[in-house]
Amino acid sequence: MKLFLKGTRCDTPKCAIERRDTAPGMHNSRRAKLTDYGVHLREKQKVKHYYGILERQFRTYFKLATRYHGNTGDALMSLLERRMDNIVHRAGFGLSRSQARQLIRHGHFTVNGRRVDVPSYLMKPGDVIRVKNRVKSLSAVQTCLAENSREVPDFLTRSEGVGIPEAVVQRLPEAGDVSIPVQTQLIVELCSK
Repeated sequence: MKLFLKGTRCDTPKCAIERRDTAPGMHNSRRAKLTDYGVHLREKQKVKHYYGILERQFRTYFKLATRYHGNTGDALMSLLERRMDNIVHRAGFGLSRSQARQLIRHGHFTVNGRRVDVPSYLMKPGDVIRVKNRVKSLSAVQTCLAENSREVPDFLTRSEGVGIPEAVVQRLPEAGDVSIPVQTQLIVELCSK
C-alpha cells in the first residue's frame, strides 16, 4: 500500500512500490497466509510508519485514547492527526511528514505566537501555526507550497494572505479526516491484549 512517505515522489508512476505474488529471492515459493496476529500487527505497523512514531509513543497515545469517551480507535487516530508534524504536513508546509518534522525541530514555526520545536506537540482547536518571519523559514515553506498539490483537510484552514503563511485548527479531527485507510478495530484488539 502506498503510504505517500516520500512526498510528491509517490504521486508519480515511478514510485518504487509494486506488489509481487512471490517472495523476494530466487526461490519463488508462495507467501504463507498471514495469521490473525499478523493482520493485526500489520495494521499497527502501517499506522506507526505512516505517522513516524515509535512503539513507546504509540503505547502512550493508545493509553490516552482509552481514557476518551466513545470509540478508542477513532480517538487514537484523532490524537495522531493532532500531532504538530502531521498538521504542518497536511497544511502543505512540508512535502512529507519527515520534512515537516525537521522544519519544526529547526524552529521554523510558532504556535499562537510562541516558538514550538516539538513535532509531537498536540494541537487544540483554535491554535494558529504561523511560519516565522525569517528568510530561511519563508523560503523553505514557500518552496513546499509551490510543489505541493494536496488539498487542505476540512478541520484546517490555510491562509497565505500577507505573505506569511499560517494555518488554523478549526476543530478536532474525526474518523473521516484520517488520510490513510486503516481498520482501527484491529489495532485496538491487538493493543488491548
